[in-house]
Amino acid sequence: MKKAQWDGKDFVNSGLNEVPLSSAPYVITDFDAGNYVRLTRNPDYWGADVSFRRGTANFDEIRMDFYADGSVQFEAFKGGESSSFRELNAERWETSYNFPAVESGDIVKSLIPHKRPSGITGYVMNTRQSKFQDWRVRQALINAFNFEFINQANTGGRQKRITSYFSNSVLALKPGHASGRVLEFLEPHQEELLPGTIEGYTLPASNGTVRNRANILIADDLLNQAGWVVDDGKRKNAKGEEFTITVLLKQGDTESQSMMDIYQQSLERLGITLTSEVIDSAQYKERTQVYDFDMAYYRRGLSLSPGNEQMLYWGAEGIEKPGTRNWMGMDSTAAEDMINRLVTSNSHDDFLAAAKALDRILIAGRYVIPTHTNNISRLAHVKEIKFPDHLPMYGDWIGFLPDVWWFDPN
Repeated sequence: MKKAQWDGKDFVNSGLNEVPLSSAPYVITDFDAGNYVRLTRNPDYWGADVSFRRGTANFDEIRMDFYADGSVQFEAFKGGESSSFRELNAERWETSYNFPAVESGDIVKSLIPHKRPSGITGYVMNTRQSKFQDWRVRQALINAFNFEFINQANTGGRQKRITSYFSNSVLALKPGHASGRVLEFLEPHQEELLPGTIEGYTLPASNGTVRNRANILIADDLLNQAGWVVDDGKRKNAKGEEFTITVLLKQGDTESQSMMDIYQQSLERLGITLTSEVIDSAQYKERTQVYDFDMAYYRRGLSLSPGNEQMLYWGAEGIEKPGTRNWMGMDSTAAEDMINRLVTSNSHDDFLAAAKALDRILIAGRYVIPTHTNNISRLAHVKEIKFPDHLPMYGDWIGFLPDVWWFDPN
């Protein structure tokens, strides 16, 4: 940001009356709040000849349109209103791209591989709520989530499940018992660590049938151990309070709604009532900023160079402080120790060990019911826009589209 532009002005309350000047290769030339922003390449860009910028910022103009509904966004793409569309569902990629522009070759389907961490995607449990504070309850709810059946129904079984927060990367935990530096880092925290952190934690798998009988029986036993027993068909605690869950979803998130419909039926067999509350993006942001939910759809992307931002994700300050990414209300001195080790490591081996140890703490914490991930990105785009043959390790990520793409009218 240009310092001189804001001298003597209240930046926080400046609104949209003054378009910010920045050091980027593009300038904002037009916008309609909530609808679109148009960026135009700056012919006087200071960094045009800097080596780092070679081959980037190739488009004269970039327009970003905003949609409140993913289905509407896809229909707009099919109708030629946008140049590209990221498809996050493998089943739709195989079955919904048979429209004329694809068949004629005017739209190209590109697969972009990557080796970045999966991050975590799924449904987070808010441990500020007393019903989620016992790890056995959270494990029971993970057992009841019949991923194999849900995955088959939603993606045709084409997408793999997230197995840890850094899965698909060199930072991911190794299955089985912790060893070496990872074990050395974890051992001082043994008393607070949940079962599976050191010994190894594996997500439950079902046989793919709708009944998920074996996992439902395990879930029932765990809930009973935690003091939630079935009384007259309803799961209740010692106070007689029924176990109910309201999951917060955004409007237009049809995939999550489909998952919750199946999950609701599973929980009914355990005497638990699940309700989906579908709200618009603004309400969703407002509610999650102050952690006003039982469960919510949750996505956290993680990089190959995790650092002090991890404290914002998992640090105990976020239990009460609004606006952090610690939606689960996680309180772990062990996790904070691993984050401190990440940012102060003097060797690559120590950095890797701290990341793998943090990964174990997070996945064994059982805060999120993980769904699926991809080690490829599915990009549909008009044939005139191209990308380099040499792909970055991060694949389709920040710095890829539109940064290094170009337009070829031929």
